[in-house]
Amino acid sequence: MQEDPHAITGLLLEWRAGDKEAANRLMTLVYGELHRIASREMRREHGEHTLQTTAIVHEAYLRLCGTALIDWRDRSHFFAVAAQQLRRVLVDHARRVRSEKRGGGMVRLDLLEGDGSVVAFDEQLLAVDEALTRLQALDERAAKVIELRFFGGLSERDAAESLNISVATLKRDWDFARTWLVSQLG
Repeated sequence: MQEDPHAITGLLLEWRAGDKEAANRLMTLVYGELHRIASREMRREHGEHTLQTTAIVHEAYLRLCGTALIDWRDRSHFFAVAAQQLRRVLVDHARRVRSEKRGGGMVRLDLLEGDGSVVAFDEQLLAVDEALTRLQALDERAAKVIELRFFGGLSERDAAESLNISVATLKRDWDFARTWLVSQLG
């Protein structure tokens, strides 16, 4: 079911104003999209992964609701923040696995080319997270583009809107960030 961007924005504004019930109504509206994003992330993981898609969505929701009131702007902003939370859930889980078992936490990650083809590479999610942190120090916007597109599943248009840049600028940042990450991850 395609959610209504105006309804999402309205609920975000109500939530920002302190209406906690608006957060629950919002979740009902966006749950399917968040589940789709989390499901896509889980397909990238090796089969022995113990984290369930629904658990990822619920943990991200709890983190979104548990943070201080966010100055929500619109649908794109919500999915940008949700993408951050989904990434953090996966990274935190990988850290727990690694701390429990040396060498654990291997995941499969795919970065999509602009033409839809896939650049595939296997690395630890933690290595990707660390590389993104280094990229953020070098070029914060390029790191955000990866986070929005790759972890958040936002379209080029939605990601560009969230960052207040043109789609052409987003594509340049995407190309740079992908190339930089692949070089960093070897």
